[in-house]
Amino acid sequence: MLTCALLMHGASGIEKVSMAGSTDGAALQASFRKFAIYGDTKATGQEMTGKNWAKLCKECKVMDGKGVTGTDVDIVFSKVKGKTARVISYEEFKKALEELAPKRFKGKSKEEAFESICQLVAGKEPTNVGVTKAATGGAVDRLTDTTKYTGSHKERFDESGKGKGKSGRENIVDTSGYVGAYKNAGTYDAKVKK
Repeated sequence: MLTCALLMHGASGIEKVSMAGSTDGAALQASFRKFAIYGDTKATGQEMTGKNWAKLCKECKVMDGKGVTGTDVDIVFSKVKGKTARVISYEEFKKALEELAPKRFKGKSKEEAFESICQLVAGKEPTNVGVTKAATGGAVDRLTDTTKYTGSHKERFDESGKGKGKSGRENIVDTSGYVGAYKNAGTYDAKVKK
């Protein structure tokens, strides 16, 4: 469990009181990893780019357009990363969430706001919003039906509608010496030997 520590001023001085949060730290780290590797086949899940950070904030509703905007997300990313770095680690990711928490949850204490923002992110995965699907319908079906092709295009497919490959795309030169439509091709040698 993700725990938040509060410092309480009591009669015996400063005591450290631990509050068990309702957010699972493993779920938060799993979300970090999933968003960190999104869109990058070489990513290890240990570091997150600014683009993936912005995607996480948008999809997990950290950005609300009022308290937290895209500009706020970019500024916090620049603030928590190293000076020359282009990525953030998991620890820097938690610092960034801490920075955004008071802006997103106004009126709550820092600890409550951080806990709330962790609940927004924990257990979430990136989605493929706006991915173009293959079009199907009247015009596409009609244009891709090989039985309706005519002329030289018809020669590119066999009877079953399967493409012939290179032989269907290129004119293969016949070096036999006969004209293409000649019916008695290959009979000359038989006539001469008689």
